[in-house]
Amino acid sequence: MAKSGAAEGDQAAAARAMELKRELKRLVKSIAEDDGDDVINLEAIDRAQKTLRAMRELRLKRSGGLTACDGETAAGAVPEEFKCPLSMELMRDPVIIASGQTFDRPFIQKWLKSGNRTCPRTQQVLSHTILTPNHLIRGMIVQWCKMHGIKLPESVDYTNEEPLAEVDRARFLSLLKKMSSASRLDQREAAKEFRLLTKRTPSFRALFGESLDAIPQLLSPLSQTKHDGEPHPDLQEDLITTLLNLSIHDNNKKLVAETPTVIPLLMDALRSGTIETRSNAAATLFTLSALDSNKALIGKSGALMPLIDLLDEGHPSTMKDVASAIFNLCIILENKARAVKNGAVPVILKKLESRIHVDELLSILAMLSTSQRAIEEMGELGAVPCLLGIMRETSCARNKENCAAILYNVCCSDRSKLKAMRDEEATHRTISQLAEDGTSRAKRKASGILERMRRSSNLTYTS
Repeated sequence: MAKSGAAEGDQAAAARAMELKRELKRLVKSIAEDDGDDVINLEAIDRAQKTLRAMRELRLKRSGGLTACDGETAAGAVPEEFKCPLSMELMRDPVIIASGQTFDRPFIQKWLKSGNRTCPRTQQVLSHTILTPNHLIRGMIVQWCKMHGIKLPESVDYTNEEPLAEVDRARFLSLLKKMSSASRLDQREAAKEFRLLTKRTPSFRALFGESLDAIPQLLSPLSQTKHDGEPHPDLQEDLITTLLNLSIHDNNKKLVAETPTVIPLLMDALRSGTIETRSNAAATLFTLSALDSNKALIGKSGALMPLIDLLDEGHPSTMKDVASAIFNLCIILENKARAVKNGAVPVILKKLESRIHVDELLSILAMLSTSQRAIEEMGELGAVPCLLGIMRETSCARNKENCAAILYNVCCSDRSKLKAMRDEEATHRTISQLAEDGTSRAKRKASGILERMRRSSNLTYTS
């Protein structure tokens, strides 16, 4: 009887498995054939995820296994904050992205390598694609697993890309040939397809690294029109966006930046073209500048000047990418000097006075404030009242810290600016408050400012 009961259980499980498979096929088909109704598509995706989880649980029950990546365990439900928003599984290697959200490393890597530059949860455009380990969440997950007797599996690696078939390589070569065609229509059609392929198929980006002539061939229509006149706006936009897609591939960063035509064409795109072209040109420079050697190359090329000009224009669609590119480039000393020389300080201060992109621009200004010339310009342009106002108004600890760092450098260089800080302190106790409850760096800088103020008062009194 026991054997008969077990057999019936196996049959029921098999029937359930078939039912789940049919449901999953139906859902996947509806998602693939989606006509653009986001609500219906999202509901189908949610149901597909639930179906997959049900299939996983059924498989585990049949095999007698238990892993920590199940939504339900013998200990109960996995806490939501321990699940990756992309996989809905317990995170093995939690990392923080630029939006401040936490994901499991392999799943967010797969998202980024597919050409996405937004946060999957908030849809915020990412200022960079650096992944920072979330040690706090990782420690909490490890502790939770120990308490419930669960072994945390090894992280899955999704960094390897599927190889392309020969038909894809043939398509690649055919499109490159079209880029050299005399027909402008052929060029525009090929450029549009390159843009789509390099966005959707990460492994397609790697093909450009197999031939030194591939990128020059891709850009040949822009190189020609540079001498003959303005390029077609759509053609320029598609090719610049293709460069952005290529630059996301780590193995392409050096090759793309060192191709002689690339940076000059990106600089042209920063000055002209559609808003999307200009934004994507800035984003490409940001992505390429992940390598220090590329930071130096881009800085020497003169690209900081058009970036600062575009920042000055202040178009909302370009600001984030432009600020991110300038910040990344100014990490190396020689580019800080170039940015200051090219007028970055007055442009940034003008935006800060209007409270535009305060987070990003304060970070750049704090970096530039180690330059004596930048500090002198800040003093002449009335930066101190602006920074004190931001420090008083903002609730962001990072912004308060950057304001304190800049103000400390200012008062170390020019004692005459201490009066404005002293007046602020007398009225609002802004600096004292930061010295008490700011970040560790903010406390140091605020305390340093207060000490300078005290010394200055004593010196005045003694004199």
